[in-house]
Amino acid sequence: MILPLTATYRLQLHGEFTFADAIEQLDHIEGLGVSHLYLSPIQTAQQGSTHGYDWVPPPAVAESLGGIEGLRELRSAAADRGIGVIVDIVPNHTGVEDPRQNPWWWDVLRNGKSSEYADYFDIDWSTDNGADGKIALPVLGSADDVASLEVDTSGDEPELSFYEHRFPLAPGTEAGQSAQEVHDRQHYRLAPWNIGVIGYRRFFSVNGLAGLRQEDPAVYAATHDLIRQLVEEDLVDGLRVDHPDGLADPQDYLQRLRADIGPDRILLIEKILAHDEPLDPSLPVDGTTGYETMRSVGAVLIDPTGESALGQLHQKYTGDRGDKLWLHAAERQLKLSILDETFPAERARLRRAITATARDREVFSNDELDSAIGAVIAGLGVYRADYPILAGTLDSVIASERERLPALATAFELLASAVATDDESRSRLAQVCGAVTAKSVEDCLFYRTARLVSLQEVGGDPAAFGESIDDFHAANVTRAKSWPRALTSLSTHDTKRSEDVRARIGILSQIPQRWTDFVDRSESRNPAPAGVTGLFLRQNLFGIWPADGVITGALRTRFHEYATKAIREGGVGTTWTEVNEQFETAVHAWIDASFDGPCAPEYTQLVQEMLPHIESDALVQKALASLLPGIPDVYQGTEWFDDSLVDPDNRRAVDYTRDGEHPKTRVVRAALTLRRRRQDVFVQGGYEPLSGTGPAADHLVAFGRTSTAGVIEVIVAAARWTVGLDAEQWAQTHLDLPAGTWREQITGTDVDGNVTLSELATPVGIFERVRE
Repeated sequence: MILPLTATYRLQLHGEFTFADAIEQLDHIEGLGVSHLYLSPIQTAQQGSTHGYDWVPPPAVAESLGGIEGLRELRSAAADRGIGVIVDIVPNHTGVEDPRQNPWWWDVLRNGKSSEYADYFDIDWSTDNGADGKIALPVLGSADDVASLEVDTSGDEPELSFYEHRFPLAPGTEAGQSAQEVHDRQHYRLAPWNIGVIGYRRFFSVNGLAGLRQEDPAVYAATHDLIRQLVEEDLVDGLRVDHPDGLADPQDYLQRLRADIGPDRILLIEKILAHDEPLDPSLPVDGTTGYETMRSVGAVLIDPTGESALGQLHQKYTGDRGDKLWLHAAERQLKLSILDETFPAERARLRRAITATARDREVFSNDELDSAIGAVIAGLGVYRADYPILAGTLDSVIASERERLPALATAFELLASAVATDDESRSRLAQVCGAVTAKSVEDCLFYRTARLVSLQEVGGDPAAFGESIDDFHAANVTRAKSWPRALTSLSTHDTKRSEDVRARIGILSQIPQRWTDFVDRSESRNPAPAGVTGLFLRQNLFGIWPADGVITGALRTRFHEYATKAIREGGVGTTWTEVNEQFETAVHAWIDASFDGPCAPEYTQLVQEMLPHIESDALVQKALASLLPGIPDVYQGTEWFDDSLVDPDNRRAVDYTRDGEHPKTRVVRAALTLRRRRQDVFVQGGYEPLSGTGPAADHLVAFGRTSTAGVIEVIVAAARWTVGLDAEQWAQTHLDLPAGTWREQITGTDVDGNVTLSELATPVGIFERVRE
């Protein structure tokens, strides 16, 4: 039986937290009011994987997690508590970091085009692929490294070795005077990692994750046998699909998947929507995993009056204001450079597909077509534009870019014709666009600008400094009507900062001058190695700084590791591929000076002074996300305050022994228990904007949740911008309640007529109608 979906709890499974460990925490999870476990990928993955997105065939439940029997036991134990199970699946790619662990990939490398799995992977077999038609594997440090190859005969069959790497040998090719000669006879070609040659589509730019061709029915059948088994055994209530935008045809894929799992099981997709981009209503899904709600909930708590001062601070230390105009220009330039530097092989495959549709191949050059491709990808503001609801978007961008670059008119015309008539051109453009967008925006731009870094999140829009209450309400009215079963997430395994770190940093929008003075003093005492680096890391230090000022060794180590990733992703002073040890050493010395030097007491003082407001925003944010239209997802451990940063920091083990009466836990329990009890309101009901009356009404965020009859049965009222909230004016500001008695779910207080939040001594009130 498929259990009603009211709230999920995300668990990150791996060898140190298995199905059996999940069973141990079911009582706690049940006590929160959760209706479904939401499990990270459960299939066999590369050895030592801590996330499961590098699964390897044949599809099977990972023995390291407890195997299929362990899943059955978890399903049974959860069902005994009225809790269902949703599982994360990964159709776009499979792990190939160690080819020996992936029998499909190993067979393709061994047998080339004659392998029965040759069509499973999106391999570039063309003769002009940079590897003479062989599969280019970018693992060498340089071309000279072929001299380091050896033939390893220590196993059951000879293998080609390059340090720790092992590759298969085609039958009868192991003999030769040198390992290089043996290598030259293979179906693959080992290539330097930095020459822009790779023989297969990847997940973004991760060489260890090879793209699968789900558009091929045979590939779909082979990769979905396990899913069909899980459905047939009723071991899952639904699925979360990882990155469907990477597929050649996500719409077709989702149609087939929906047919396999049936009409009633939950189907959620990890789809990153641009600001104001709607999810296509033709998709047979229940919604996204919630990045758009994450953005909206955080943005409505940002004080827009802080924009100017924080922009001036940014300009002082970086030379630009970090505003919409600059961000859009920077995004465009980054897309162009990353397309050149990271995705030249993918662009070449796209160019060849487009060129194959041309009638006259002499009227344009490859450079011209490459420039046209780059201009279109840089101009598109979405991951991919081939969903029906975005019809006309691509044509519009091509037209505007052709007007801007008239010398490329012929190339633009060919591109437009190809994507309109050729499936491969259309899908490859969409796939390259998504990969370029992810790597240039979320994995680079969001690390090299710092006006307010809490806005720089997956699916976020730092160009929009906050969100009006009218826009907030309008989005939720639409969500209640169109996507009532989509997730409303605040933290995930992919977020760059936990919800509480973002909420804390968002407070800076309320104290821009105080923060400016702090940064100026800090810079004079402990100058940062680069202006934007200092602004960026100082905000993150404020986001995780302990209120008692005690910097533990664990916190210090975590932040140093975070900083290394952040500065390499941003590419200011150092990068992953060209590490500047001098710059990185300076950054880490600066961080230690921040922890230990004269600025440290000021961090502590500022955090302590802001602590009531920090806690208020964290609780309000959690309450809003838990009670808005959609299905709230509690990421493991975020029922308590959490100071996690980007992965792998946000995948640390959760301490489930801590106090369950934490103020945030009380909000979660009150909200989710209410949702589970009042499914008529939260699953089938609607959303009604509410507003307060009084001198501080703009500090109030309020809404009603209505029954199917349109009657308000639950009211949520929360405070925002509390730093500048005058206590007397707040006490004079109230929310009129409909007739009847209303019980506040956190405090148990009964009220009627109207309510003033100051009387409750809580930043958020959750009111349920108890009688007429």
